Amino acid sequence: MGKRWGWLLAISGLLVGSVVAYADVRLHGLFTDGMVLQRGTPVPIWGSADPGENVRVEFLGQKAETTAKNGHWRVVLKELPAGGPHTLTVTGKNTIRLKNVYVGEVWICSGQSNMEWPLQRTVGAEQAIAQSHNPLIRLYTVPRRVAATPQKDVTGQWKECGPDTVATFSAVGYYFGRDLQRSLGVPIGLIKSAWGGTPAESWTSLPVLESTPGLELILQNYARRVQNYPMALIRYRAALERHALALKKAKAQGKRPPRPPRPPRNPETHSSRPAGLYNGMIAPLIPFAFRGVIWYQGESNASRAYEYRTLFPAMIRNWRKDWGRDDFPFLFVQLAPFRAIVKEPTESAWAELRDAQLFTMKTVPNTAMAVITDVGDEKDIHPRRKEPVGARLALAARALAYGEPIVYSGPIYKSMTVQGNKAIIHFDHVGSGLVAKGGPLQGFTIAGKDRRFYNADAHIVENTVIVSSPKVDRPVAVRFGWANYPVVNLWNREGLPASPFRTDDFPMITQPKTTSGK
Repeated sequence: MGKRWGWLLAISGLLVGSVVAYADVRLHGLFTDGMVLQRGTPVPIWGSADPGENVRVEFLGQKAETTAKNGHWRVVLKELPAGGPHTLTVTGKNTIRLKNVYVGEVWICSGQSNMEWPLQRTVGAEQAIAQSHNPLIRLYTVPRRVAATPQKDVTGQWKECGPDTVATFSAVGYYFGRDLQRSLGVPIGLIKSAWGGTPAESWTSLPVLESTPGLELILQNYARRVQNYPMALIRYRAALERHALALKKAKAQGKRPPRPPRPPRNPETHSSRPAGLYNGMIAPLIPFAFRGVIWYQGESNASRAYEYRTLFPAMIRNWRKDWGRDDFPFLFVQLAPFRAIVKEPTESAWAELRDAQLFTMKTVPNTAMAVITDVGDEKDIHPRRKEPVGARLALAARALAYGEPIVYSGPIYKSMTVQGNKAIIHFDHVGSGLVAKGGPLQGFTIAGKDRRFYNADAHIVENTVIVSSPKVDRPVAVRFGWANYPVVNLWNREGLPASPFRTDDFPMITQPKTTSGK
């Protein structure tokens, strides 16, 4: 009898403990010690609690109260001044005190592997890590997660920037935040939400993918992969049985064992699932207050570059709409040079992806693009020089987000006029003038009405470039840096490279055959 009551009491204690745990007011996973809150804008604070529980938030003299509904609560603090450290207090049936809280500028760092790439694996890493200690820069990493539906919470911890924390953090994100902190002199919070090898559709919500004309193939192809997966599993299991027999035979004969078959990817749990990373790694951040986004992605969409002209702008609008902010700065990196250098003009899916990025910058308001034609690697899709990338993103942020009157972009194609056998190229963002870095201009090609491109002669005249070739009597099109690995040297005097471009609207190699238009 005593043992029976002992078990009952133990079970009762567990039940009571679970009820108490559930009754405790709780903060969303973005709110931890050491965090950075966004200055100068209303700041939502939210979490969970028992239905009907009164919750009070106190911070910097402000007090905000609400009553939890359906297990959730949310308050909004008024605009906060930069500074810290402070303490944020949340009171319900229990009390939470977040310490070492700063107010400053918060940016989301997202994309695929070149955004995720850690500082410790880059050029100059040893010195950069050794000099990285800065209590005014805080780092938060969103765990990798694929989800079928939008998630509500994340698990993570804000960490002070220093040698022990920054080595595995995004190199691009760190250099961006470091330069921004030096310029603004306020605390900087960096939220890394990135995953290598992922396409843009994974970072876009399902309703947007379903409702945007031109993106139909994404969901059709995904549905086909889901449908084919069971049969792929059957084939894989059969291959495993054959491999086991072959392995046994090889062992008996003293031969090298054969490689095992690779299992098929489950499309429903793979990181390429449409909307999967939006659901698991972006939706949980909403409605956290931040200033803007830096983005480095596109390699995984290069084979569908024409589609990216629709997909990438749709993704940006998607995030802005879901945060209820139609104009937050969205700064992105143009693809770096990659693959073998070729000397003759050729078509290129990577060039078309860069063109799609340029198209996005020109058509989506409050965006900017960091051009990095000078930091590529023929043999490595992950160029190790990340400091210039972060620096150019920081320049763009200073101009777009903070209104500094600085030159933040290299030359961008504006228009073309033709005089006889010469094409005259006009640019925006020339700064204090165009320059050819390291010798005569390189990277220009020209075509006549036959649409065949030839390497061209090019030279700078004031703030234009004159392009010609003895093989083209009447130019109709000029391209610049149109290659997987562009070899180019047009810059402005402020030290920023020109973006690759095309003046034509010829059909693209990644363009579906049934699609017309630019």
